Amino acid sequence: MRQTLDLLKANNALKIITEPLDVELEIPHLAYLEVKKEDSKALLFANPVDKRSGVNYEIPVLMNLFGSFERVKLLIGDVEESARELAEFIKLKPPKSVKEMSRFLLKLARLRHINPKILKTKGLCQEVVLQGESVDLGLLPILKTWENDGGRFITMGQCYTQSLDGHVRNLGMYRLQVYDRNHLGMHWQIHKDSVCLLEEYRKAGERMPVSIAIGGSPLYTWCATAPLPYGLFELMLYGFLRKDSAKLVHCVSNSLCVPYDADIVIEGFVDPSVLRDEGRFGDHTGFYTPIESYPVLEVSAITSKKNPVYLATVVGKPPLEDKFLGYPTERIFLPLLQSTTPDLVDYYMPENGVFHNLILAKINSRFPNEAKQSMHAFWGIGQMSFVKHAIFVDSGAPSLQSAEIVPYILDHFSAENCLVSEGICDALDHAAPKYAQGGKLGVDCTMGECERGVCVKSDAQCLENLAQYLSASGMIEYLRQIYTETKNPICLVGLNKQESLQHSFRKIKEAYTKDSALLKELLESVRIVVVVDAVKNDLDNLYMLLWRVVNNIDAKRDVCIVGQMIFIDATDKDSRDSYLREWPKETDCSLKVLRHLEKLGLLRDFGDLDKFYRAFHIDKSYETLKL
Repeated sequence: MRQTLDLLKANNALKIITEPLDVELEIPHLAYLEVKKEDSKALLFANPVDKRSGVNYEIPVLMNLFGSFERVKLLIGDVEESARELAEFIKLKPPKSVKEMSRFLLKLARLRHINPKILKTKGLCQEVVLQGESVDLGLLPILKTWENDGGRFITMGQCYTQSLDGHVRNLGMYRLQVYDRNHLGMHWQIHKDSVCLLEEYRKAGERMPVSIAIGGSPLYTWCATAPLPYGLFELMLYGFLRKDSAKLVHCVSNSLCVPYDADIVIEGFVDPSVLRDEGRFGDHTGFYTPIESYPVLEVSAITSKKNPVYLATVVGKPPLEDKFLGYPTERIFLPLLQSTTPDLVDYYMPENGVFHNLILAKINSRFPNEAKQSMHAFWGIGQMSFVKHAIFVDSGAPSLQSAEIVPYILDHFSAENCLVSEGICDALDHAAPKYAQGGKLGVDCTMGECERGVCVKSDAQCLENLAQYLSASGMIEYLRQIYTETKNPICLVGLNKQESLQHSFRKIKEAYTKDSALLKELLESVRIVVVVDAVKNDLDNLYMLLWRVVNNIDAKRDVCIVGQMIFIDATDKDSRDSYLREWPKETDCSLKVLRHLEKLGLLRDFGDLDKFYRAFHIDKSYETLKL
């Protein structure tokens, strides 16, 4: 980690904050703002403090480590080249000649570093060892990110576990809530590999060893986020990318092994029979997750270097560090996806779709409905199964990350080619009517360009036509049409919602059945209608609008297809919508903390702060936004 800091300094990619800042809100808020800047840097907080208890921490806090594409390349390497190398191994075939044999052996030799090496000596991470009564998580500058968080959370811990027989080793990243000096809440969601391993210990009636490493090589942290299939140890990726085996050492109080050069290691055991309330927590979706019961780690030891650095991240509304941390995952795992979806050319998961809420994919479409076949393939593969909304285009489409891709999609869109399905969804998805299960929407834009588009009316005329149908659910406050130059413009509607939009959807379907003249006029001028709450949505801010829309919808409940029209209800849900779960609050910065950071002069290089705050819905000022 110290070498990493030197590397960042040499590349003018590190900003050192010497002002004493609180681990509660102040440090996370500054990092949250910094990563949204175009020229953001990694932040080293040299003097973290806990103002409530009067503690000055000796351990500095490093944040925004992966907060730009340049830093990702600096810390992880050329991810495109790594993807090409992985593709070569996947396609590796037995040699047919002596010449091919030599090339074959050379490629195999590159795999000799895949498996980590276990050292027989102590590691750098064990220069300081605390056990028994000396164990105290309060010695670490663990952060509280959001005002309504249930406590302080470790956010960049590498979680090491293994199967009961030791044959399966696993590395993942989960948030970890601090309960007291020696207990952590383990946010092991139902679909995670750790839950499968925990079940083995539950059946055997034994405690499960768990170790949390923080820091060390940045590559360890990225490996912890990698979506490898069950049974493959994520640190194998370290060996593949570094072409040098990861070096591990035995923990001092349990049977696990961790990287020898981690900065801090928290060791302990999980009793499978013990659960405890965990949360709330402002998560990467930009919303708080509810209080739920999760396993508890009883800490048996804390070890560290003599001069450790505490690595942390902040999650909330995009764009954030996970945008850049997810980039190498997206690129390196493309060849693996192509092995199960052979005609897949490329894919892209926009950060304002918070990854699992939206995916764009490009395929060589060779036969009718191949896109739908590929959608089902995606929804059946590992963490891709969490994806809620998938839009597929053919190989002739523009780059999936270009501005041209949206007009292309709208010119090739047809409601008839939409697939509404259901399946598992991310446990963090708040829009689903039931925990971890909900609707999915697939949009097939590979069937050729639309023959004819709509006859675009004025916004005022569209409002008049739509009001006759949406008035059953409330009053339209404003309306705006975008991409009017395409065959299928999008009509954005800000509604002061009074009743469930299901009333309006039924009214539209009835009119369509009766072949209503009014609806016929609407069909000629409107194809895609997206309804949002009039309060807190800025129709000029399409970045944050997309974030809120894909977060707030469940396809089976909120998507209504009527002939060639599609209506999307992206409003907040409640009992009026037969939604019986808790609709969460958004992650909003504390205005008091923002003003304090401004007063300290730490936000001087952010330009117009009001404009910046509104652009990314930083605080509650977005609730007063109007077109």
